[in-house]
Amino acid sequence: MTEAFRLCSPKTKLRPIVASLPHSGLVIPRDVAQALNKSFESYLPNQDWHLDRLYDFLPNLGITVLKAVCSRYVVDLNRPIRNPLFGSFWRSVIPEETAFNTLLYQNTPSRKQIEERIEQFYYPYHRQLEELLNQMIDQFGRVYLLDLHSFLGLIVDEVCLGNVNGQSCSEFLISTVESAFSASGYQVVRNKVFSGGYITQHYGQMPHVEALQIEIRYPTYLKQTQLDQDYVPDWDVSEFHQAKLNFEAIFSKIANLCSEHLPTG
Repeated sequence: MTEAFRLCSPKTKLRPIVASLPHSGLVIPRDVAQALNKSFESYLPNQDWHLDRLYDFLPNLGITVLKAVCSRYVVDLNRPIRNPLFGSFWRSVIPEETAFNTLLYQNTPSRKQIEERIEQFYYPYHRQLEELLNQMIDQFGRVYLLDLHSFLGLIVDEVCLGNVNGQSCSEFLISTVESAFSASGYQVVRNKVFSGGYITQHYGQMPHVEALQIEIRYPTYLKQTQLDQDYVPDWDVSEFHQAKLNFEAIFSKIANLCSEHLPTG
């Protein structure tokens, strides 16, 4: 049976930071794959390509990482559980079409199959995330949740930070992340289209949790010429390796500043 998530514990001194990668998984369980239209057997568009590899340095900085295993097309962990459960790519927990309005299924999943997917993949991820956040609060008094994503369309900015227009985190956190990216030469915007999905909104309401969504545009870390093709872009390219080096320095700075900003007494 396919696991719901992978938890990567820190390899050095624990920081009060949890990184969530809800769209990093690419696995499609066999029963789901068999129900899809044949054109989607080897490729589904608009996924958060290779973020698990891009951010695999985070545990070395003391950051706890929770990442999805399955594709967002199996269950979208960044959507609320509300009707219709099966519907729009942008709103439903299980999409019936791609981001470009192309129908996914030759055999539409039943209500029972939809509910089984939610039980198997959605609830375990969110239970684990909430448990991690509460553990951090118990230990540090505050926790910073970074919800990590990537994108291509809608805007052309390199990095978009979303804190639900100031509601899910403090000015300190968003300014710290913004300054760290800007100092490394990245063009950064706030709450421009990507103001924060369900994870940022929901967990940002918890006491002592500050949640920030970080969106990275594909060409910032992937080869531009591959992005118009109907196949998964390659991660073993110079753009990826350079971005990874840059991001490790950026997140090291963020981790240090967040650790220094904890409540005292």
